[in-house]
Amino acid sequence: MADIADTSTVRRASSKDANAHAPGSSGALTPLAGVSGAQWRALSERAAEPNGYYLPEWELAVNASAQGRGNAAALGARRDASSLIGLVPVVSMWSAYRIPLPALVSADPYGTLCTPLLDRDMAEEAVTGILQQARRAGAHALIIRATSLDGAAMKAFTDVLHRSRMQPVVLQSHVRACLDATGDADEVLREALGAKKQKELRRQRNRLAEQGAVNFDVARTPADVAAAMETFLMLEASGWKGQRGTALSQDDGDAAFVRRATSALAETGQCEIVTLRAGETPVAAAIVLRHQDRAFYFKLGVDERFAKYSPGVQLTLELTRHLCADPAISMVDSTAAPDHPMINPIWRERLAIGDVLIPLRRRDPVVSLIRAALGLRGAIREPVRRIVHFLRSRQEKS
Repeated sequence: MADIADTSTVRRASSKDANAHAPGSSGALTPLAGVSGAQWRALSERAAEPNGYYLPEWELAVNASAQGRGNAAALGARRDASSLIGLVPVVSMWSAYRIPLPALVSADPYGTLCTPLLDRDMAEEAVTGILQQARRAGAHALIIRATSLDGAAMKAFTDVLHRSRMQPVVLQSHVRACLDATGDADEVLREALGAKKQKELRRQRNRLAEQGAVNFDVARTPADVAAAMETFLMLEASGWKGQRGTALSQDDGDAAFVRRATSALAETGQCEIVTLRAGETPVAAAIVLRHQDRAFYFKLGVDERFAKYSPGVQLTLELTRHLCADPAISMVDSTAAPDHPMINPIWRERLAIGDVLIPLRRRDPVVSLIRAALGLRGAIREPVRRIVHFLRSRQEKS
């Protein structure tokens, strides 16, 4: 079974290069680790649009040790010294793309969502402050990767730009699976899968039960999450990701980040690890983040010895029932690749995601140069990406 959000193949520049070719004076931006955790957390609670991957416990852990993702800076806005109203973790364009041009780029949060955190009551003021700080840092553009295109955050950026007779540029976009968790789970699954597919999945589950009673466990407390994390890491490394060398446990920094982040978020009730067992044997496990009324399906690991019983699908069906039954959750972002072969047939709602270029000055020729450089880079990389995606999709279906 495929990883729900495997970004490990997109290697970023090492942390020692993160400030290379940075726009303007590095003194204009605060290192991410220098942001007050209390202020960041308060902002996340007031955020106009949820993003579990930019919660402070997650992003600071990523920045501290995850492979190739360190040394991010904070591009932010304040109402006063004690109140943060906007935040985008950023790196230089050189660090993100190896392009030496004066732009800032949203930092990769080891999850495919970089939607900025904006105070819901001061969203446009937050955007104005973020853009002002980016200009002071010497940037000519801000590039927000993998952001929700139709949400409150992008609306605030668009409205602020329009007042200055500018507009954002969508560099690339796609849709990915999400779940409307306000409905009845059985009805959602019946409509998505149909009677024939459901019958086949019930047959597989019954066959799996021959190996031992099937149980779906949810770890919520820090201690339970820490224990379940070791099960997840073992399952993930046992499969094709382990063979490819991209499992989290195969890099000390990645393993340290995910252990630290999940334990810290469990303290605030914002992380669960769900596990499907046949008897005493774990056959699948997944990490789920929570922020406000949204959940984020981060990663999935399975024991491929049980592949003929579709353990990843079976766990996802149970997760669907679990989240639909939770009144606190209204939507679940799969954070998966577009056209994902496992999740797309189960979760039929779609979320528009894209990379967006935010110009910082009107009629700026440097912005045109930045856009052209990104277009050339994409034209070179896209055929390779499509081939890799095709080969992996075949592997994931097998």
